[in-house]
Amino acid sequence: SALLDGARVVVEVFNGSSRRGLAKIATRELRKAGFDVIYFGTGADSVPATLVLARRGDSSAAVRVARALGVGQARVRTDTLLRVDVTVMLGADYRPPATLRP
Repeated sequence: SALLDGARVVVEVFNGSSRRGLAKIATRELRKAGFDVIYFGTGADSVPATLVLARRGDSSAAVRVARALGVGQARVRTDTLLRVDVTVMLGADYRPPATLRP
């Protein structure tokens, strides 16, 4: 479920790979799964493997986001100044479903 304690899980998605359009595709995939993606764009850093960072509390929301994407290591990196529950940094290991290719 995309709900955490009855509230929608708020997510931001960054493309940390060299492949164009991944953040947009992942956003579509997460929204289809019921997550509330409020921002997507290109990450400042490139990452070899997808990271899914829990920004508030425990890692359960990040684990669910990683499961919805089919990839990613869930980690807790608390940052309460961000207005999101989960930050996704897409790496080159993210393979979008064929139905969501641009």
